[in-house]
Amino acid sequence: MQLHTTTNFFFVGIAGTGMSAIAQYLQGTGKQVSGSDRLFSPQNKMLLQTQFEAQGIQCFFQDGSGITEHTQAVIVSTAIEESNVEYQKALSLNIPIVKRSELLAAISNSIKTIAVGGTSGKSTTTAMIFHILEMCGYSPSLITGAGLSSLQEKGLPGNAWNGSGEWLVIEADESDGSIVNYNPEISVLLNIDRDHKEFDELMRLFALFKQHTKSQFIVNQDYERTRELSHNIQFDFGTHNKTVGVYGENFVQQGFGISFSVNTIPCTVPLIGTHNMENSLAALAVANAVGIDLQQAITSLASFRGIYRRTQLVGMNKERNIIVIDDFAHNPAEVAAAIRACQNCAERVVAYFQPHGFGPLRFMHEELGNEVALALRSNDIFLIGDVYYAGGTVDRNISPKIVSDAIQKQGKQAVFTASKEQSLQEILNHVSNNCVALTMGARDPKLDEFAKVIVKKLTL
Repeated sequence: MQLHTTTNFFFVGIAGTGMSAIAQYLQGTGKQVSGSDRLFSPQNKMLLQTQFEAQGIQCFFQDGSGITEHTQAVIVSTAIEESNVEYQKALSLNIPIVKRSELLAAISNSIKTIAVGGTSGKSTTTAMIFHILEMCGYSPSLITGAGLSSLQEKGLPGNAWNGSGEWLVIEADESDGSIVNYNPEISVLLNIDRDHKEFDELMRLFALFKQHTKSQFIVNQDYERTRELSHNIQFDFGTHNKTVGVYGENFVQQGFGISFSVNTIPCTVPLIGTHNMENSLAALAVANAVGIDLQQAITSLASFRGIYRRTQLVGMNKERNIIVIDDFAHNPAEVAAAIRACQNCAERVVAYFQPHGFGPLRFMHEELGNEVALALRSNDIFLIGDVYYAGGTVDRNISPKIVSDAIQKQGKQAVFTASKEQSLQEILNHVSNNCVALTMGARDPKLDEFAKVIVKKLTL
């Protein structure tokens, strides 16, 4: 990808989180950017469409009309098949077709980059690093997979930003193998759980990720597989025999916030769950590698506003202690972590999960059933809805009921709820005082609205 000589980009499926972030970043650098999506309409414009147009990004329905002889590169994700009408038009006009991952690699290789990898927690940690650097005067740039609340309050999608400083913070994806294309100054490896790929392939990809890192490779030492890729030595922090870097202790969750100590320094973060302590520690380790004082970084993290659909508080009734939380969790480890985080908020969790594809469900259903069964308390209930189908050629011969049946066999409460209408009714039937209603899933752009409907129906 010749980034410096290409000035006119067209994104197929620009509303996707990964695509939209790159499109906004390029527009912010002075490139001419346009794109299409099957969700766009010239009459009833979705919020993202109006936000793009406000930034100068032209939006089209996915019918090929936006691709012209002036288009220099057509950008596609792995979700776009060769039969797509715009893919075919690009071929007919001899316009180069570039994968999203190749473009992101070209961008990251043109600027000092901090890349965040792992099978869970990437978006949150990327946002935390950006927030700390921003608060400490580094004016970083950002390309990530979820909108930051602080940027969304500016009327932006929130998953991209063009700063004036030397650092770009990116979320590095392993699902399509593209993580090996980056050559960052600093890399983070959060965890390695079975997601998208088998462990052997994930280990191979993350080993290459480490190999391509120019300066510091930061690893979460709490995971056996990530430790195998660590080259850190052991060091005695007083009475603590810890790995060089940052370590957390004395975790406490109270209300919608967590506190713990970082290398004996008190730290508070307005999020929930032990997984967010791990994410915080990773972000603080990066800040330390950049050269930011640890106390200053911890102080900055206390004002972190969170990100879209990551244990996001949607509504609550303090008198009845009914809380509605929405989360992007979509693999077994993430789903279980979200449930456990919510358990610290109330006596009961009513968890709804929508699988994000037939392929992922087929790949992970056994592990999902086991992880959720282990996470659920006797009073909790897990509801699993229909698979979100985004189109394309895929084997649809599997039902989510296979997961709820497996959980029931392990003695925990689980129900296949099929449609959103049925799921909503089941949630309302089971929510009581001192309870969290948790919605989870990826890809479906209307899941956040589903969580808001729950809030409205509960009149919180």
